[in-house]
Amino acid sequence: MKRGMIIGGGMLQEEFVLSFLQKRLTEEKREDTCLIAADKGLLFLERNGIKPDAIVGDFDSADVSLLDRYKKDPRVTVRRLNPEKDWTDTEVAAQLALDEGCEVLEILGGTGGRIDHLLGNLQLLSLISRLGGDGYLLDEKNRIYVREQNFTVRRQEQWGKYFSLFAWGGDVTGLTLTGFKYQVEDFTLGTVGTRGVSNEMTAQEASVSFKSGRLLVVESGD
Repeated sequence: MKRGMIIGGGMLQEEFVLSFLQKRLTEEKREDTCLIAADKGLLFLERNGIKPDAIVGDFDSADVSLLDRYKKDPRVTVRRLNPEKDWTDTEVAAQLALDEGCEVLEILGGTGGRIDHLLGNLQLLSLISRLGGDGYLLDEKNRIYVREQNFTVRRQEQWGKYFSLFAWGGDVTGLTLTGFKYQVEDFTLGTVGTRGVSNEMTAQEASVSFKSGRLLVVESGD
């Protein structure tokens, strides 16, 4: 399974991101991982001595001299965008990762800062899913992803104590939760209100099933 990792220009908690990258970029996994810097994310990687496989962006927030240096490296793909564009740097980076055959996309630096960018990245998760990928927005306290089919969650793999569900793009019908503190059966989760926030797992493995709709899943810790 090939994995795409996108380092964006949002909130980057240095200790967490470096630890996460170290796990993902071990020698035995490196060939199966495509590391992409999206605009300002290039500055973070450069500061920490990490070389990306690809660079994407309009570079309105990154040092253009860095871009010129990487353009001379045949091992690095550089895609410079017009600042007046229809898509964000992160979306273009995600599309590049999918084009490279990545099945799982992990986006760091996609939360925090500007709320419009966060909302855009949440919608990007739906696009990644529609295109056949499995996308995740990650930071120290949150793992966010989209599900369009039934799925299970294992406690030992959960990102934090809390598990929240949101109807994303329309009502979710026939929702049944098993192995959670707050369980429902054949429930319709609507797009208004806060009914799905802050559930907790009570079993080692919990299940989420539904008949129609799309769920935005947030695993989080304090």
